[in-house]
Amino acid sequence: MRTNDHVHHTSATAAPRGWFAEWAASWNAFWFTPCDPLPLAVIRIATGLILTWSCVVWLLDVDAFFGDRGWMSPTQVWRMNDQPWQWSWYFAGSSPTMIRVLAGVSLAAAVALTIGLATPLAAVVSFAGLVSAANRAPLNVFGLDDTLGLLLIGLVIGPSGRRWSVDWLLAWAEQGRAGESAPSVRANVALRLIQVHLCVVYFFSGAGKLLGASWWEGTALWGALANDMYRTSDLRNLARHPLVINVLTLSTLFWEVAYPALVWPRLTRRLFLALAVAVHLGIGLTMGMMEFGLAMITANVAFVPAGVFRQLVRLFVLSDSSPSSHPQGNPSSLS
Repeated sequence: MRTNDHVHHTSATAAPRGWFAEWAASWNAFWFTPCDPLPLAVIRIATGLILTWSCVVWLLDVDAFFGDRGWMSPTQVWRMNDQPWQWSWYFAGSSPTMIRVLAGVSLAAAVALTIGLATPLAAVVSFAGLVSAANRAPLNVFGLDDTLGLLLIGLVIGPSGRRWSVDWLLAWAEQGRAGESAPSVRANVALRLIQVHLCVVYFFSGAGKLLGASWWEGTALWGALANDMYRTSDLRNLARHPLVINVLTLSTLFWEVAYPALVWPRLTRRLFLALAVAVHLGIGLTMGMMEFGLAMITANVAFVPAGVFRQLVRLFVLSDSSPSSHPQGNPSSLS
């Protein structure tokens, strides 16, 4: 009896330890398995283009955005922020000349990030410029700026310049194949951060919609389509087809709430990514928020395996002599 009790006690204590070890191994594999930085490079290019456009808009009326006599004075901004850590380099340099210089630095960093020139530095400066603009002009911040911040955090952490960049081409020209990028733990961490952050954003956005009666009734999209302030396409004829509006509204709500769970399995991932593209393009085309839609689509690229981009390169680029024709890494690490 003592022997049986001892065996039972040993197995009971070993089971939790085995479960914890398995959980820890899965956690480490999720975050720290090296992966190909190619998807991160695609995200870098798209993010850089959108950020460049945003910087150009700032420069169109830089005094109104960031000047002492602009739409919001520094005193009003500080009162609105009400936090001592709301840092912005526009607080330090408030003269008209310095404001233009700092806005120009942001634009130069965004361009450098897009082409992948001095990529790590460009990513850090781009992030600092975005935070500075958001904290100096908080009333002008909306979903686009939040999504760009989400993306830039990943680009600061990960080696986004190791593929499809000027840095990558220079290294390849100098070192030959030794300049090609190997799978990277930092690339995986950056992509996972974007993925997890995106799931959190979708979940709370969908959960917030569940508090609105119009979403339960299936009429919420009609309120957006009929709003003259945001509407860019006249779709009021859909009022004659309430069932279509109900289906679109409830489908959007289900997609957003279920995204954090169903974007991970391979069986449903393609469907949910395709729906993400459709939803955000629809928002961009009908409500005039195309920049925000493109930024969210860019964030969804974090779920696309590197092998997909390689296949696209092989499909549209016939030459096998370029660096991209010699891929390295595990293309299915995120698949």
